[in-house]
Amino acid sequence: MKLRFTKMHGQGNDFVVINAVQQPFSLTPSQIRRIADRHFGVGCDQLLVVDPARNADSDFGYRIFNADGGEVEQCGNGSRCFARFVREEGLTSKTEIRVETVSGIIVPKIEDNGDVTVNMGAPRFVPAQIPFDVPAQQREYSLAVNGTTRTIAALSMGNPHAVQIVADVDSAPVTSEGPLIEHHPSFPRRVNAGFCAVW
Repeated sequence: MKLRFTKMHGQGNDFVVINAVQQPFSLTPSQIRRIADRHFGVGCDQLLVVDPARNADSDFGYRIFNADGGEVEQCGNGSRCFARFVREEGLTSKTEIRVETVSGIIVPKIEDNGDVTVNMGAPRFVPAQIPFDVPAQQREYSLAVNGTTRTIAALSMGNPHAVQIVADVDSAPVTSEGPLIEHHPSFPRRVNAGFCAVW
């Protein structure tokens, strides 16, 4: 099987983008994992699929698959690449497009200087909407990670995020604690682990 794709990146996140408007797309999770493999495949953080719109008030559909083959709700950096892709491939001449995702409509806009901005809607902090399995909504939460308690903020921007403030992102435990937070049982649909330093 031959499949035409484009490799892109936004803010360091790299993507394989597939135009499913003009070619069929039917990859299995196993095949997506092989494409995402950085040693034996193309290598990417996520695979993005451009679909035809399902509704008349939208321009495109947009599916996002993580490197493990699982489909996810949203990706801000990916949506910016998505907007550039559909313009550069000649799929639209619009500078502002309405895109259907699993978590709802997003509206990427190509600015006059070529940058892409995305209205992803307001953040959601209600635990059930993230989803985050805790008794009540709070400003911050304590999360047990590898025998240590970490303080996080939890929110959804179309997909779950757990963010902790650190003194220095370069020395933050991203590789050791990030995967543990991602698969923490309190997040039934997994979570993006974020580490933020205030300058």
